[in-house]
Amino acid sequence: MDVYEAVASRRAVRAFADRPVPRETLERVLSAAAWAPSGSNIQPWHVYVLTGAPLAELKKRAGERLAAGDPWDEPEYEQYPPVLKSPYRERRSAFGEQRYGALGIAREDLEARQRAAAGNWDCFGAPAALFCYVDRDMGRPQWSDLGMFLQTVMLLLRAEGLHSCPQMAWAKFHRTVAEIVSPPEGLILFCGMSIGFEDVTERAPRTTRAPLGETVTFVDGP
Repeated sequence: MDVYEAVASRRAVRAFADRPVPRETLERVLSAAAWAPSGSNIQPWHVYVLTGAPLAELKKRAGERLAAGDPWDEPEYEQYPPVLKSPYRERRSAFGEQRYGALGIAREDLEARQRAAAGNWDCFGAPAALFCYVDRDMGRPQWSDLGMFLQTVMLLLRAEGLHSCPQMAWAKFHRTVAEIVSPPEGLILFCGMSIGFEDVTERAPRTTRAPLGETVTFVDGP
């Protein structure tokens, strides 16, 4: 699979097959992803990979919290601005319409939307998940390094025939994740990522992207 194909086929998959991901595959992907760029090569990511019993325990605890109606953990960072201005507001709204529309869920059916979102806490059935932390002393440039690292991971997973779903949602249950992985003091959970083979029987349509003219400006010379 070439790079263009990996980019074109990567998407947030929310239905995974019950098929284990070999440990050596995950090690190969994460070893290669370490070459992702970072400012001054400080490599600010701290990654925990869960499979088997530890992942099952995390899913169980998260599911119990959800069933009990426990409130989300106090946020450690702001996932979105309090008010999204145009065109970001419209893009987010269009994503919601595409995702829930594909599931046959009406915009006003908040209960059904919550049930669909609950799949996050089961990692959408994925047999592997990683959790990416960053030192709370790091600044915005280092957080952008996390994005480059995670994108590299997702593209390498595609090269292995695997899919993924990055999930900031796990930051809402960061205390539950910490119970399983025991991170050192001073780390913030940025996101989780579900990893596995796609369940093709539940394939959802891919969300759209803004046309090039909306996001890119060419400043040409002579």
